[in-house]
Amino acid sequence: RLLAMRRVLKPTGSLYLHCDPTASHYLKAVMDAVFGWKNFRNEIVWHYTGGGRSKTYFSRKHDLILFYRKSKSYTFNVDAIRVPYKETSGYAKGGITSKSGKHYMPHPDGTPVDDVWDIPIINPLADERVGWPTQKPLALYERIVRASSNPGDIVLDPFCGCATTLVAAERLNRQWVGIDIWEDAHEVVVDRLKDASGLMGPVTLETAPPERTDDGEAAAPFLRVKVRVKEPEGRQWTRAEMYDHLLEQNGPKCQGCDRAFDDPRYLELDHNTPRSSGGLNHITNRILLCGPCNRLKSNIFTLEGLRRENKKRGYMAR
Repeated sequence: RLLAMRRVLKPTGSLYLHCDPTASHYLKAVMDAVFGWKNFRNEIVWHYTGGGRSKTYFSRKHDLILFYRKSKSYTFNVDAIRVPYKETSGYAKGGITSKSGKHYMPHPDGTPVDDVWDIPIINPLADERVGWPTQKPLALYERIVRASSNPGDIVLDPFCGCATTLVAAERLNRQWVGIDIWEDAHEVVVDRLKDASGLMGPVTLETAPPERTDDGEAAAPFLRVKVRVKEPEGRQWTRAEMYDHLLEQNGPKCQGCDRAFDDPRYLELDHNTPRSSGGLNHITNRILLCGPCNRLKSNIFTLEGLRRENKKRGYMAR
């Protein structure tokens, strides 16, 4: 579902993945792979109180929410999620003056919220509670919806449960889509939306998988495994045989910068076309490079690209 969600997200969209500390480290690695680590924005800590206290370890009173964007043009409404300044804040009372003499006044709506959210869990007697075992506070998801969408946008929750996200979206004038594998989820969603947001119109239920309209494009194209060309048949050369052959053909010279060495141990066996780009392990795709050229080439350049880069940087032997 994470791959599918990335595929359907608009460039302005974001994804919030709610989990607990027993799974967050695994899911962070998965999300980095699906969205790219540069699109990671925050690991939000939802801190709450209530319930029992442990005598054998620190009481576990927080969940984690991983926040990723789809692209650099993602929506983030910082002014929509401001919180009041602390009563002890001197800045809130009169602002501050910088060394240059410029005076900064507090924002009338408060300060931008940070990545630790103190939001209480739902009181057992609260009207909001519907009896769902994993129900989350409406205030928690309303903050997320406010931050990353605008009125009229579409909010998707593919694990909608008791419809907390959908209620938050409806109350904030967003369109919404909810998905759940429980066959009675539709009735729970309709009942709660009527009670919590006064929804009067019909809620459409679809049980068949929707038809894709994107020509079947990959959910995350950059995760595709490149097709490798089959290695030539016959006995494979050993590394030592390849090394000796290249020394015989080119002498003790780096093929990336043309520097000659009096000791061939300064030369390292590498691939012309990187293996990660489908390069063969055959002698026809093997080259000898000095250590600096090998590190510069990494799995980015072919030999031709490495030589261009060396010329641009002035690293070629004179």
